[in-house]
Amino acid sequence: MDVSGILELMFSDLDPMPTGQRNLQESRDETVMSKSTMTATAWTILFIAGLMETGWAIGLKYTEGWTKLVPSAITLVFMAGSFLLLSKSLEDLPVGTAYAVWTGIGAVGTVVIGIFILGESRDILRLLCIMLIVAGIAGLMLVSPK
Repeated sequence: MDVSGILELMFSDLDPMPTGQRNLQESRDETVMSKSTMTATAWTILFIAGLMETGWAIGLKYTEGWTKLVPSAITLVFMAGSFLLLSKSLEDLPVGTAYAVWTGIGAVGTVVIGIFILGESRDILRLLCIMLIVAGIAGLMLVSPK
């Protein structure tokens, strides 16, 4: 027996966590880290879905009642992508929270584009209401289970 084997035998009873428990704890740590990573990924996917919702909401304006082929096709792509990504995010996020955040991102994005690109009103009360939506989105993200 070599020196390391002798030392291991001498001090094995001093290990505060037996090997079986250590392996279980390491497994739990990996699960927690992967769950956290999955949730962060789900939020990112949901954010992109919300941006795509903005794309299709604005796209509706340019379809002119679905009579314009290219804007209609682009709008349909944004719709499909938005719904697909929303459904993907629901694998790790609560449906009520995800849906509220998704619609909030879409609403805020649509208003911002409406103001800066389409020349819509910049009335202070309108902007205050948009800030309330942003606060609601942030609040839901903060209180959602990790």
